[in-house]
Amino acid sequence: MSEQRRQRLRLEISREASRLFWEQGVDATSGDQIAEAVGLSTRTIWRHFRTKESCAEPIVAAGVEWEMRTLREWPENLSLEEQFAMEKARFGREADVVEVADNRLAMRMIRLADTEPALRTAWLMACDQVERELAGIIAKRLGYPVTDLAVRLHAAAASAAIRVINEDMGAALLDGADHAQLVDAPELMARAVRRATGGAVGDPVAT
Repeated sequence: MSEQRRQRLRLEISREASRLFWEQGVDATSGDQIAEAVGLSTRTIWRHFRTKESCAEPIVAAGVEWEMRTLREWPENLSLEEQFAMEKARFGREADVVEVADNRLAMRMIRLADTEPALRTAWLMACDQVERELAGIIAKRLGYPVTDLAVRLHAAAASAAIRVINEDMGAALLDGADHAQLVDAPELMARAVRRATGGAVGDPVAT
């Protein structure tokens, strides 16, 4: 199986597992039920995931993919606020039904993580990956080695800001907040990253 196909299958399994976790609870969901929902054997599920709770990991990671894609593609000539605003507009034009549904499932898993330690682990693992990738993005932007202490501290602070805002926005939406009330959320994310890094991350790169 190619790596691309393996990742697609893992995401498909994750969608069904996350749906079952939300609808009936983690404890009440079995590996057999997840397998049946996807149309695979239980043995196949365990070839791709070490536990039933870990099945949520790909969907949880999808919950921060938009922010990370925005940061990966951040042009040197734009501020972070401008980049998030531009990507928000593009998401509004181009996001498909599947991407929107995955984002909502991710919000639900992040909410469940408040009371489900195993899902909390999946969420914190995703946040750790965000921090590691942010270190590379920040190092390149500031012209420092990725191992530089300041880079690592900025990455830790920025990833914490992204985590908190994702948790708060997801909770608000799941509690019934109108999407229109959160229309400035991307800009809020940009400002939070700037504040968390003491203004070191956010400006265009000087030429």
